[in-house]
Amino acid sequence: MLQLTAVSAGYGGGTVLHGLDLDVPEGTVHAVVGHNGAGKTTLVHTVAGLLRPAAGTVRLAGADLTGRPPHRTARAGVGLVPQGRRVFASLTVAEHLLLADRGGSWTVSRVLELLPRLGERRGHRGSDLSGGEQQMLALARALLGSPRLLLLDEPTEGLAPQLARMVHELIASLAAEGLTVLLVSPSPALAAACADEVTVLTSGRATHHFTGSTVRADPSALHAALDLTAGGV
Repeated sequence: MLQLTAVSAGYGGGTVLHGLDLDVPEGTVHAVVGHNGAGKTTLVHTVAGLLRPAAGTVRLAGADLTGRPPHRTARAGVGLVPQGRRVFASLTVAEHLLLADRGGSWTVSRVLELLPRLGERRGHRGSDLSGGEQQMLALARALLGSPRLLLLDEPTEGLAPQLARMVHELIASLAAEGLTVLLVSPSPALAAACADEVTVLTSGRATHHFTGSTVRADPSALHAALDLTAGGV
């Protein structure tokens, strides 16, 4: 589904991703883990079209998305749940859903069936929602674009353990429906909970790769890989 080939990208003339290769098969959850500064958000922004790569290609289901602007990338089937959620403080939940609804396979009623708490909070403004509710809203907003690929940038950041477990379950349920998911996180626990494949990113390079089943059976190798990269930029 998603294929990155020799992708290099960065900001202001500096390089953050260095010739990165990544392959995410359709209907799977691929977790990219790494310490702060490893290039995780740069990776997400490059796939979402928010950052143009300096080299390499980004393909979705064979279509070349390299350098496309964000709105064209979204229309091609890429949905983004950004770090920090970024909901509009003054808009109600219902208004967020109305603005995001593109009339595709993911409808408002289907989203609310998946995330019933949002239905209970439809009249509340973004500023009135808890962190967990804001994360649900950010996810709902992305799903209403009916993506084929869902990008999750640190989806459990700042959430209590119970809410983080709920996010794990949501990711698994979305993958079960055939949605392809790329999530980035500093948390090996999140990767172990729901990923089919896990890549360790170190200073913009993929340095280790594990299957999700291996990590769930024994997470020590993943923890060791992250310990080895703790000094990376």
